[in-house]
Amino acid sequence: MDAVAMFPLGSVLLPYTPLVVRVFEPRYLTMIGHLLDVEDPEFGVVLIERGLEAGGGDQRSSTGTMARILQIEAGATDLYVVAVGGERITVDRWREDDPHPVADVSRMAPLVWDEALAPLHREAERVVRRLAALASVLDEARWDPGTDISDDPVESSWQLAAIAPLGEYDRFRLLNSTSLGGLLRDIIDLCLEEEPALIARAADVRDADSGDS
Repeated sequence: MDAVAMFPLGSVLLPYTPLVVRVFEPRYLTMIGHLLDVEDPEFGVVLIERGLEAGGGDQRSSTGTMARILQIEAGATDLYVVAVGGERITVDRWREDDPHPVADVSRMAPLVWDEALAPLHREAERVVRRLAALASVLDEARWDPGTDISDDPVESSWQLAAIAPLGEYDRFRLLNSTSLGGLLRDIIDLCLEEEPALIARAADVRDADSGDS
């Protein structure tokens, strides 16, 4: 896909997960205006590895996700764009930002489900929801721990990756998964690595609350 509108962000967008972004820079307002002229508007999202979302001059990752626009709400000087992650992409070449980032991209191969992965999927969901509940005690949960996920096993695997209380570089690692089994195993491993720190912080919060009562 050539000359794809791109929106570098400080967070990773995973497939089949929602994105809400406030658009206020003139270059991105122009981008959204152009996209509204097409039948099925979408743009690419990549992680900013270094730099800020606003102002340009950022260093961008070469792997990202297409975001399909579902809804736009207009404010006085900005827009709120609601989108959903679609297929994964790799950036082949960045073009000149004129006025907004544009890139030539290639589609990444979709991950494929195998029924033999069902036990691993169940374990990943169990671990993710347990850690999301811990994160909610600390007000660090991205999603509600009880959030419903898709009945489709590929979609729900990506959604579990999004629910997991992990940092952006861990999420970027998950985005680059080459198999569904690898994605599920990495979700579990990364969550288990994070769990002791979450347990310790949650215990501190409970102790502090007990001391205040």
